[in-house]
Amino acid sequence: MNRVSPWVIYSILTVCCISHAQHQGLDGPHPSAKIVISLVGDSTQTEKAGYGLGFCANLTDRASCINDAKGGASTKTYFQDGYWERALAANPDYMLIQFGHNDEESQEHSARETNLQTEYPANLKRYVEEARARGIIPILVTPLSRRYYGSDGKIHSDLLAHAASMKKVAVEEHTPLIDLQTDSIAYLDTLTEVQGQALGITKKDPLGNTIPDKTHLNYEGSYVFGRMVAVGMAKAVPALAPYVKQIPAPLPAVGVRNMAILHGAPVRIVLVGDSTVNNGGGWGSAFCALLTPNVECVNLARNGRSSKSYYDEGLWENALTQHGDYILIQFGHNDMPGKGPARETDPETSYAANMRRYIEQARAAGATPVVVTSLSRRTYKDGKLVKDLTTYANAANRIANEEDTPVIDLNAESVRLLGTMNQEQADQFDAAAHPDAIDKGPDRTHLNAAGAAVFGRMVADGLAKACVELGPDIKDEPKDKPTASPQP
Repeated sequence: MNRVSPWVIYSILTVCCISHAQHQGLDGPHPSAKIVISLVGDSTQTEKAGYGLGFCANLTDRASCINDAKGGASTKTYFQDGYWERALAANPDYMLIQFGHNDEESQEHSARETNLQTEYPANLKRYVEEARARGIIPILVTPLSRRYYGSDGKIHSDLLAHAASMKKVAVEEHTPLIDLQTDSIAYLDTLTEVQGQALGITKKDPLGNTIPDKTHLNYEGSYVFGRMVAVGMAKAVPALAPYVKQIPAPLPAVGVRNMAILHGAPVRIVLVGDSTVNNGGGWGSAFCALLTPNVECVNLARNGRSSKSYYDEGLWENALTQHGDYILIQFGHNDMPGKGPARETDPETSYAANMRRYIEQARAAGATPVVVTSLSRRTYKDGKLVKDLTTYANAANRIANEEDTPVIDLNAESVRLLGTMNQEQADQFDAAAHPDAIDKGPDRTHLNAAGAAVFGRMVADGLAKACVELGPDIKDEPKDKPTASPQP
């Protein structure tokens, strides 16, 4: 028997709900008005590993969708880290607020957790009240259930208490509520555990095995639960029903491709950059060694090139002919002042323009571009790491953000690791001086085998986070990593 996609099942079940909501009186924006709806919450709302893409796809073109969710955020840290003020500054008409996953108390007593009886509801009330003070209509969303199946084949959620607390706040604050916790449990209970886990991404266990990530979503899961939230919004606020598509949004071509990759389709990854990416002095060979056999890794990085010269010499044109599914792009070292007019770029103007051109042309060729910020050099002054590539890393991050492009912030990650070391310790990663080099001193730019292994692993882990569908294609993860573990 062919397995029916959970997305198809849910699509069939939801069409009537929109029609019902539309026949309840409208008490809000005129149906022809253009409105802005924003998402405020944690990673289960994001576009990368949450329902954000699916939710926005299920809105009509008369609704603009802003995703202000932040991975790893709780009601406490979203405020403390400045994300709340930025979300308010966007001035949406409606704001869907969902927290709970990272508010849970634990034995580790993390900085994110909040007290369920006092702090969690107080923070939610603050969000509701401050949104209203800005003229924004808040809509609370109980947290998406994790896919914790019991021996009875049913969901055993660990977020029921947080959902109950949020419902109480909604009553006390007279706030619309989307009960995603209840709706997601009810839906997941109709699926087998295998079908339910097929809506999520993967992660590694302590032994490096690929296992289901029972919290976060893949493309199909995003469209299933994004549709659920959109339908729930139409029921909670009938005035918004005209802004939700009558027919569930179909999975786009990129989503179909992502799902195929997640399930083991062949993948080609092309590396583009300078000598710190190239084999024999960069992280490229070690990175490629961390990929599973169904991934073909083609390293086209070239020594001494900048974002300008790599393009001018026709190397980029050749890279596009490789028909990569993903192209990882890292430049910066040779763009710096002192490299000569054939290579130098300004980080805010010509370098930024070059990176934007790479992104646009990679997409036009059918590839997914992934920006990689430059690996840090390992030079210390007065006991402090010299961060001479910061302006280029910042520009690369900015362009990636503006172009909505996956980014691996290798510069930040390498700086973080090297910041815990001194010069002698960091020199363990130095490549041997080239026989023809005039300066026979330590090579604190290029890598030996040990350095390639550390920073290649850093890029591989970053790729698994930036493009979650590639998680199963990254080989085992060491138990003791040299960098801090990523937030869930």
